[in-house]
Amino acid sequence: MAESRTRDAWGRTSSLMALLANCNRDPKKTRAYRPSDFDPFSKTGQPVKADFNLLREVFVK
Repeated sequence: MAESRTRDAWGRTSSLMALLANCNRDPKKTRAYRPSDFDPFSKTGQPVKADFNLLREVFVK
């Protein structure tokens, strides 16, 4: 319950942050910001693919 309340609060906060950032940005230099750019709970990126040798080097040594 606490996590959902935090997610909801960040959803509103990130919307306001995106609004403020878009009001103050230069449209010729940067793209429009989205609320997900500021939300720490939004899922960003995809998992990094690593080959087996790299994983063995990191976890075995």
